[in-house]
This record gives sequence, structure tokens and C-alpha cells, in this order.
Amino acid sequence: MLASPLVNSSVSQKSTPGFLVAAVLLAAAISGCGGSGEMQDASEPSGSYEVAISKVTFPRKQGLGETSKLVITVQNTGTHEVPDITMTVNGLDYRTTEPGVADPVRPVWVVNAGPINGATAYVNTWALGPLAAGDERSFIWSLSATQPGTRTLEYRAGAGLNGKARAVTAGGGVPAGTLTVNVTRRPQDSIVDPATGQVIQKGE
Repeated sequence: MLASPLVNSSVSQKSTPGFLVAAVLLAAAISGCGGSGEMQDASEPSGSYEVAISKVTFPRKQGLGETSKLVITVQNTGTHEVPDITMTVNGLDYRTTEPGVADPVRPVWVVNAGPINGATAYVNTWALGPLAAGDERSFIWSLSATQPGTRTLEYRAGAGLNGKARAVTAGGGVPAGTLTVNVTRRPQDSIVDPATGQVIQKGE
């Protein structure tokens, strides 16, 4: 809800009764936008929704500065539509211990592009909308490695952004996983598949 303009507290006591009534109504509207109003997650249904992470692709060996695609595919293995299929990815950045820096957060991978129409208010969570029973949806990122070393990405699927709708596996667990990637200081060798013309990085 858009913020309402603030009421000017310096209004003269000689204001007309009509103006005072309008001011009271405006103040009531402002209070309705706060914590006493409708909860942000009121429209999100409560419940558990069965999903499975069916496929994950990302080169396990990468070179510094190389751009690769991270693809995580999720399937609705339950009988009900998932309200809003989401994916949270941790490990794309780290916190430096170097003293005196203005921003201690440094990227391990630069996100050149995230899942199309998937941006949310959360920096590490993307949402792709409702997912019908039996359907699949792929989250695709374009990432460029900026830090060498062995790095771990953690990913977790969700059924909504506000915590009322929960994604679970068939066994009742959390649909999540990890990826360990070795980023070298030298770019990985690549070849061109003569049949398709696709560039293939060795070590994928």
C-alpha cells in the first residue's frame, strides 16, 4: 500500500470543522497502513506443498571471470497447486574480514541475470509464481565467478514468500541441496560441439 501523505501538525486551531474531520479521516487511513492493518501475508494460503528439486546443472570447475549458467528445476509432485514457487540461493557472496571497508559483502559470483520475472524484495530469493500439480519450473541464473577457491552454494525451494505456505519433500523434509564448485585462477578450456555449435566447458 502506498504511503499516505503526513498530516501537518501545525494546522491552526482556527481550522474549519470540515478540515478537522478530513484530517481525522486521513490519520485513520494512515494507521490502517501500519501493523494494525491487514497482514502482508493474508492472501498466502497456509499449508504444506510437496515439491522435488528434479535437476541442478552448474559447472563444478570454473575459471576466474568465466560466465556460467546455474539451472535449478523444481517439480510439483503433490496434488495441489503451489501458490508461489520460490528458490533461495546462499553462497553467491561472502563477508570480508578486511578492516575499514565500507561494505564487507563481496561477490563470489556476480549475478548478471536472474530468473526472468523472478525478482523479489529478498536479495537471495527468487519467485516464479504458481506451479500446477505435476508441472516443472526452471530457475536460471547467469553468473560470473569473481573469487578463486572451493566454494559451496546452498539452495532451497519454497512455496511462498511469507512463511505460511511451506514446501516439503515427499518424506516431509526440506527440498534443498548444496553444490561444491572449484574456481581456478585460469579460465577452463572450452570446445565447440561440431554437431550443435554449442560451446562446452571441460569439467562440466
